[in-house]
Formats: sequence, structure tokens, C-alpha cells
Amino acid sequence: MKTYLDVTFSSEGAKPSEIINRLRSLGFKPIIGEHDMVYEWGKNATAEDSIWFADKIQAAMEGFKVMFHIETTSD
Repeated sequence: MKTYLDVTFSSEGAKPSEIINRLRSLGFKPIIGEHDMVYEWGKNATAEDSIWFADKIQAAMEGFKVMFHIETTSD
């Protein structure tokens, strides 16, 4: 399973490098292509796992003035 993350930065928010470092601390890796970052699950994730992780991402991004989109797939 993989969770892909797309981030929209704001000129009024935190520096992109700060945001990327915070997301790396959650286990995300920057990638080039259709999405900005990926988190590779060590197991098959459930819908509940995905919701829990979305909450963690939101908490990590709080105050940074960013918008994000996640997509979890069974790659």
C-alpha cells in the first residue's frame, strides 16, 4: 500500500523546506512525477488506517498554511 501526498504551498505560510522536513518526519519521501511525496506502508492499510494517517498529516501541517490531498492505493 502507498499513500501519495500533494501539497499546495502558500506565500503566507511556512517555507517549503520546513514543510517537507515535517512530512519526512512522518515517513514521507519526496518523489518526482504526478505526486509530491509518497508513504510506503509496511503492511496493507485499512480505510481506518488511512483516516488515522490523514489526521496525523493534518496535525503536522497545522499552522503552516498549506493545503494537501492524499490518495492511498494498493500498489
